[in-house]
Amino acid sequence: MDSVLIVSGSEQGSSTLVKLLASEGFNDIDSAESGADGRQKLAAHAYDLVLINTPLSDEFGDGLALDITEETDAGVVLIVKGKQEADIESRVAKYGVLVLGRPLPIPLFRKAIHLMEAVKNRLGGMKNENVKLRQKIDDIHVINRAKGILMEYLSMTEPQAHRYLERQAMDLRITKIEVAKRLLSTYEN
Repeated sequence: MDSVLIVSGSEQGSSTLVKLLASEGFNDIDSAESGADGRQKLAAHAYDLVLINTPLSDEFGDGLALDITEETDAGVVLIVKGKQEADIESRVAKYGVLVLGRPLPIPLFRKAIHLMEAVKNRLGGMKNENVKLRQKIDDIHVINRAKGILMEYLSMTEPQAHRYLERQAMDLRITKIEVAKRLLSTYEN
């Protein structure tokens, strides 16, 4: 993880979290003093991890945590008073928010940060794979549209249209999707 946002209503809590994160190798650490300030910073910059040390000056912080999970792909850790941990966790855990109670045991905090880092990396890999699959699907749609044009305007069968696209790609030394796009630009305009 590269960038971290700490949202804390307490100056002491914020400085403690900065020190802990710095000791774990995090360099790009930003902080906000309220939920509104945190939302403003989130709108301007993409963070990998957001730590919310409750309560904030303008809200408790659980609403901010849920907003972050809906609007970004940042990992979210909500730090609450120990006696509130179970109640808050029951409301936000299903959205992927990790809740830690205060006083915060340092080894648990470190494990939580590394867990969030691992989850972020796995989700990033899945997101990249999703983008690749979406691109393949889009390419298949374009190729199928090109085959449809060949079938309609040149009276080819589907296998003939398929072979035509492959042959053109080989002859022109371009990809089949490029052949399909050229064909579409010729016939659809």
